[in-house]
Amino acid sequence: MRTSRVSQETAKIAKRFSPNTILTRRQTRSFAASLNADSANGSLEADEVAEANVEDPTDDTSDLSSALSGETGDIEDMVASFSSRKRKQGADTPGTTVTSISSSTTGRLIPLKRGASSERIRDGKPKKVRRRPATKLVDDNGKVEIHPPDNWEEIYSAVTEMRKRVLAPVDTMGCETLAEEQASPRNKRLQTLIALMLSSQTKDTTTAVAMRRLQTELPPPGLTLENLLEVDAARLNEFIYAVGFHNNKTRYIKATALILRDEFGGDIPDTIEGLMSLPGVGPKMGYLCLSAAWGRTEGIGVDVHVHRITNFWGWHKTKAPEETRAALESWLPKEKWHDINHLLVGFGQTICLPVGRKCKDCTLSEKGLCPSAVIERRSTAKKVKKESAIKVETPDGASKVEVDYVNVMVKEEEETVADVEDS
Repeated sequence: MRTSRVSQETAKIAKRFSPNTILTRRQTRSFAASLNADSANGSLEADEVAEANVEDPTDDTSDLSSALSGETGDIEDMVASFSSRKRKQGADTPGTTVTSISSSTTGRLIPLKRGASSERIRDGKPKKVRRRPATKLVDDNGKVEIHPPDNWEEIYSAVTEMRKRVLAPVDTMGCETLAEEQASPRNKRLQTLIALMLSSQTKDTTTAVAMRRLQTELPPPGLTLENLLEVDAARLNEFIYAVGFHNNKTRYIKATALILRDEFGGDIPDTIEGLMSLPGVGPKMGYLCLSAAWGRTEGIGVDVHVHRITNFWGWHKTKAPEETRAALESWLPKEKWHDINHLLVGFGQTICLPVGRKCKDCTLSEKGLCPSAVIERRSTAKKVKKESAIKVETPDGASKVEVDYVNVMVKEEEETVADVEDS
């Protein structure tokens, strides 16, 4: 009965710890044959042949010498050294000369290592670029100065141009656009706040549908503070059922309506502290609402798109949106604080998607400005002819040379920027 390699090696270890057990050294057939031949010829005594077949248990060159010494480890670690010994195939295969080719191509997608390289296609050859994050410098007086990332202006301009060519959902259904034009200024601000509260973990298209239901199905004049106070929670939940976490958002909206009536005179707060005191409103919603509803830009609204994309570009290395906001505000000009959210959200919805980034359509990949660009590595199997000369003797004793052609396969790889399906 055949046993596994692990079982055989385990048995060897067990025998080593058993007293009065003599283990034989593993030997090749040719070595054993040579010993037997020498013994038959009288060049070796029988005792010498027997001694050659016995392994010295104190031999430190043995693969299991660590088991005999005091340094015994996990048995799998000791057995692993045996299972890793494999004969290399094709080690002596000679090289070939390519004279003609016919190819078939298969491709696979390989993301570049973060912080390592990007792709600049120039003369058909990719060129690597490095991440250049913002740097903090301290002068002799202890004053801290933040130097922005290299090429950030070129990246910002390129994304702005790409956004002009493609319409994103945020352009027509973003929270800033969902308030009714005919509503009063106070109701417009309220509707902007409600739209932001509904947008969390929800697509813009779904948020727009839920907002439209509130504006049209609540009693006239529609989405107002008074109607939010009067509507039943179950009915409100039905209106916003399509958005993510609608049960929690129903409670937040009802509680916010009471706070606005009792603490803020029926209007939304005009400070970031007041907005963040409302249930379900964090820094991102607060800064976006303050900018869209009151026209005051005091911070950057960082959502998952802004956090993800700016880290892809290597502008910083942050783990949470709040860290990203602090990093951006330390060097990004304040006149761009309001626009960067809208710019990168649309970019993340159309080109740099969370799943399935379209690096092939991205100008940053073409110019080598994105260190996280994903490339497509294509393996090309080519059928080539190898020419060989063979010397053949004819029946009359003469010799002649014949040329033979053998088809062989050679693999070549090429790299291009491509779309990718992220896992």
